[in-house]
Amino acid sequence: MSGPTEINLSRSDLSSVIGVEIAQELLELALTHRSFAYENGGIGHNERLEFLGDSILGQAVTVMLYTDNPTLDEGQLAKRRASLVSSVALAEVARAIGLGEFIRLGRGEELTGGRDKSSILADTVEAVIGACYLGQGSDAATALVLRLIGPLLADPTRFGAAMDPKTSLQELAARLGKGLPVYAVKDSGPDHSKRFHATVLLGKQTIASGVGSSKKQAEMAAALDACLLLQRPAK
Repeated sequence: MSGPTEINLSRSDLSSVIGVEIAQELLELALTHRSFAYENGGIGHNERLEFLGDSILGQAVTVMLYTDNPTLDEGQLAKRRASLVSSVALAEVARAIGLGEFIRLGRGEELTGGRDKSSILADTVEAVIGACYLGQGSDAATALVLRLIGPLLADPTRFGAAMDPKTSLQELAARLGKGLPVYAVKDSGPDHSKRFHATVLLGKQTIASGVGSSKKQAEMAAALDACLLLQRPAK
């Protein structure tokens, strides 16, 4: 009987959702979180693929925005790119395609809701993009990126708070009487490929988190996540 950390990978199911066939070995690697790898004898995990996918994602989104928005200046393009490649945006993509159910997680992450953690979901999206690049080439990987972010581009509110999430959060928190947001940032990884992890606090409560390849990106991702959380209708 399968344990809670073992996922029955269905390559055909996932491939039909993302619209590209990825070899089973590459797919499993892309879906293997480091927590699963450490609990299973130090097998390979998806962080190298994530690093590759992050670069491909950024390039594809940059070219698309440049080509499709000839009237926008550099600053406007940069803000739109940041909103589309943020951990919050990528986690939205992952949830929309049900990616969380395919991720191989360690028991600790499994028990603490790792399948719906924005950082894990976002990292896995990037790893899948990296796997697509290795297995199918640059054109297929770019096409995958554009398919995944298509629904985000169709959202009329995407470039509202997402354009300047820190200012939007500050204004929203003030309206709600919650005080000024405070950010805490930690980094991990080697100097040439650091990842930054930001949390945002209102009062003494941590309300959201985000990751990015720079302190600024991580804080923006955390702020956007916080904005979405505070604006979510109460159940």
